[in-house]
Amino acid sequence: MRYEFTEVLNDLIDYFLLADIRALRDFSRRDGLSSDLAEEFTTTDAAERAIAEGALLPIPGVENLPYTVAFVTAPDTPALGGPGGQIVHRGEAYALRIEHGSLELFTWRILEDFTDSTVDALLGRYARSPGPQIALENGWYRVDVLAGWLPRADGPEPAFEFVLTKVDERPTSTNVDLDRRYPLVA
Repeated sequence: MRYEFTEVLNDLIDYFLLADIRALRDFSRRDGLSSDLAEEFTTTDAAERAIAEGALLPIPGVENLPYTVAFVTAPDTPALGGPGGQIVHRGEAYALRIEHGSLELFTWRILEDFTDSTVDALLGRYARSPGPQIALENGWYRVDVLAGWLPRADGPEPAFEFVLTKVDERPTSTNVDLDRRYPLVA
């Protein structure tokens, strides 16, 4: 299946974050982290722990552009690899764990006040006006991140595609290159 969302913005911060946001909230509670996860993630090893546990996948280096974002599961294949598509970045074999039946793409700003009310508000906003969120079966997923340009009638459009493959256990060949950046210069 292919789930596509258009005009997705990064809130002027060069990050997208991919997670089962409620599982990330559970991680934050278990570790006793403050509601300012942005500070926790930049001043402690909390981000590395969240990534190691499959609770978070950061996508840094995101230019301030309106993106098409797609979640792709079998049997569909990424459009960036199709006719006219141009893959600029390929990050392969990341691992994410889904615990609450959904996956969300969100921006750094929510981490600054990561409370039940802000998480619930984001989920409510996505329910009212479909945002980059999909339902997924709980379990481990291999995530391949593709960034590039999709062909459109009015010219190339910046895009991210997240190729999701359900696996029986945590992927063993997980990507640990978390310094990789995904800039697409217009």
